[in-house]
Amino acid sequence: QGGGSAVIDMENMDDTSGSSFEDMGEMHQRMKEEEEEEAEGEAGAAEEDEDGEFLGVKGLRGQLGRQVADQMWQAGKRQASRAFSLYANIDILRPYFDVEPVQVRARLLESMIPVKMINFPQKIAGELYGPLMLVFTLVAILLHGMKTSDTIIREGTLMGTAIGTCFGYWLGVSSFIYFLAYLCNAQITLVQMLSLLGYGLFGHCITLFVTYNIHFHSLFYIFWLGVGGLSTLRMVAVLLSRTVGHTQRLVLCGSLAALHMLFLLYLHFAYHKVVEGILDTLEGPNVPPFQRVARDIPVVSSAVLNTTAKAVALTL
Repeated sequence: QGGGSAVIDMENMDDTSGSSFEDMGEMHQRMKEEEEEEAEGEAGAAEEDEDGEFLGVKGLRGQLGRQVADQMWQAGKRQASRAFSLYANIDILRPYFDVEPVQVRARLLESMIPVKMINFPQKIAGELYGPLMLVFTLVAILLHGMKTSDTIIREGTLMGTAIGTCFGYWLGVSSFIYFLAYLCNAQITLVQMLSLLGYGLFGHCITLFVTYNIHFHSLFYIFWLGVGGLSTLRMVAVLLSRTVGHTQRLVLCGSLAALHMLFLLYLHFAYHKVVEGILDTLEGPNVPPFQRVARDIPVVSSAVLNTTAKAVALTL
């Protein structure tokens, strides 16, 4: 030791100091595994991106499908709500038909009593039950009058014509007079006009019912001027109390009186003939069925028969 030679104690050496082939191999293996893990991670990320794009297309389609389904559901829901709200719509009309029979009877009597009060607006019942029943009563009276006049026609055509005539007059004339009232600045609503004209048909019902069973023209004219005139004067008095201005009153009340009285004349004299003419146009004239008529056969002489037989025999 002291002569300058170096002695290395191998036992005191640390095996971990320095590098070896085994350490290099392990490091290489670890690096390779890390690269493989990185490659797998990149491949997984790429697959996730592709899956994300695919899922995005599928998600868009699913969203569109849900929107279409929501729209269909909303449309069906709206239709169902409209169907279920029909009862609520009927409730809107209920106040116009909520009336007691005693009130209807009193208003029928009032429709035949003119009231001379034009300084203040007269009260008009805002209900439609009584006028509607009077229109149907007038239809029944027209049917009765057609049957008592020995008119043989089909029931369906007869009833349809009567309903069309009565309802057409009630709705059409009410709308026309309401339009004139609007132009003349009269204080009346459409429902009040329908009620006023409907109760005014009470005089028509009485006149036609009596004159269809008792066929006297003089009796009809008495009822036409008396009963029909009273109901017309009642309506005229109501309109006079709700209209301002002489010209406006003359136009409005004159139109209503003329239409109402002429309609009663039409129902008594011309309605049957018009209906019969319509039915003849639709069904055609009543032509009797064809019948077989015996005809005389002329007598053929024997000479002609013999000549014809010889000609046929020669031909054969």
